[in-house]
Amino acid sequence: MAIEMKVPSVGESVTEVTIAAWVKKDGDLVKMDEVLCELESDKATFELPAEGEGVLRIIAQEGETLPIGAPICRIEASTAAATPAPAATPAAAPTVAEAESKTTSVTIPTVGESITEVTIASWSKKSGDYVALDEVICELESDKATFELPSPAAGILTIQAEAGQAVPIGAVVATVVGGAAPAAAATPAPTTPQATSAPASGATSYAAGHPSPAAAKVLAEKGISVESVAGSGIGGRITKEDAQNASKPVSTSPAPAKPTAPVAANGGSRREKMTSLRKTISRRLVAVKNETAMLTTFNEVDMKPIMDLRKQYKDKFKDVHGVGLGFMSFFTKACSIALQEFPVVNAYIDGDEIVYNDFTDISIAVSAPRGLVVPVIRNVEKMNFADIESEVVRLALKARDNKLTLDEMTGGTFTITNGGIFGSMLSTPIINAPQSAILGMHNIVERPVVVGGEVVIRPIMYVALSYDHRTIDGKDSVGFLVRVKQLLEDPMRMLLQV
Repeated sequence: MAIEMKVPSVGESVTEVTIAAWVKKDGDLVKMDEVLCELESDKATFELPAEGEGVLRIIAQEGETLPIGAPICRIEASTAAATPAPAATPAAAPTVAEAESKTTSVTIPTVGESITEVTIASWSKKSGDYVALDEVICELESDKATFELPSPAAGILTIQAEAGQAVPIGAVVATVVGGAAPAAAATPAPTTPQATSAPASGATSYAAGHPSPAAAKVLAEKGISVESVAGSGIGGRITKEDAQNASKPVSTSPAPAKPTAPVAANGGSRREKMTSLRKTISRRLVAVKNETAMLTTFNEVDMKPIMDLRKQYKDKFKDVHGVGLGFMSFFTKACSIALQEFPVVNAYIDGDEIVYNDFTDISIAVSAPRGLVVPVIRNVEKMNFADIESEVVRLALKARDNKLTLDEMTGGTFTITNGGIFGSMLSTPIINAPQSAILGMHNIVERPVVVGGEVVIRPIMYVALSYDHRTIDGKDSVGFLVRVKQLLEDPMRMLLQV
């Protein structure tokens, strides 16, 4: 009886896939779970395993785009599939069965409520390596954090997804055939010639020198031929990393590039695939703009009192506490005090209810190498300036090294972002959902202001508070920002709590 295989569902928003390449040919004898072809969606590249054993009959060809659920191939039962089993020695049959029974799939675990996919940052092991139980085999990257994936069993690792590939939660990225030690793992190869010949032929006909769809796209954009790139993937396959690291040969590449791009006199362009972090940031920012009644109110802060205080005590502060005294601790503490006085700014909407927080967990926006991250400083209301500065430094260093955990980036009640370090004079920051407000800091510029009836030059910073008007009225938003201004222009208020 023939098994009709259809394009599987690979995600909520994916409606069609493209057949990137067939690993097997029409008429080939395939085994259960053997990879038949490689499919590519707008989000990820993944492999299609056989749902049974038999003769493959291809229905759709390479390059075709098929909707989810469309027939892609058939697997017909064949007597040829049954004959090799009796022909094998009695001792070999239990060995194969035993190996298959110990095959463990390595799946992507759930790493957070809002995370639907992760990117494989790098593999710590290679296909064919022996891995121990709980040994780290790869590093995964979500839109919030980077974390390690341990092996669920001990055995021989077979990788099914490439580094750089985005995969959904629950997807199988590798298998581990357990039970055998590294030395024992090498012994089945000479005893079963059919098993060794099949992968070898597959490697020479398909994998060796064959780029993945992502790699092919990068090479096409660079104008580099496949033949000039050496593959480091499974069986010599060209991975996306190989393509990104490849450069044009000096002798051959410049010649064809000139006639094909006469418009290049005005400049060129290039395309880069968005990272999962950037895609998630884009999606969430658009959602916030569409789902909240966001307004922004502005004010200005005379920074001279804080700057004078820092100048007087910064050296002594560092000697005593071992950390520098920056502007962020003043702003963080001022916001914490103001949030307790205006609790609606520290609240958020949950369905038909407003949730008020009796604590102030303040998120600090940090520009990391892979994009914007927002680690959280917990219970700021209980912290002094030294505690805040130490936590800011600790989180900033972890963000720089991409070592922030999910716990360190979830649960904030209010956010502070500092565009002034990049030279921004004024901006309207977007709320960090599900929070209801965000404070934007900007650069400090000397401006003429009137103080006591006289025009003087003072270091002034513009501050902006974006807020959700569904919960926060204009009175509360303006009152909150004025209170922050008062605390910053007279820092002694924060110490005396007045």
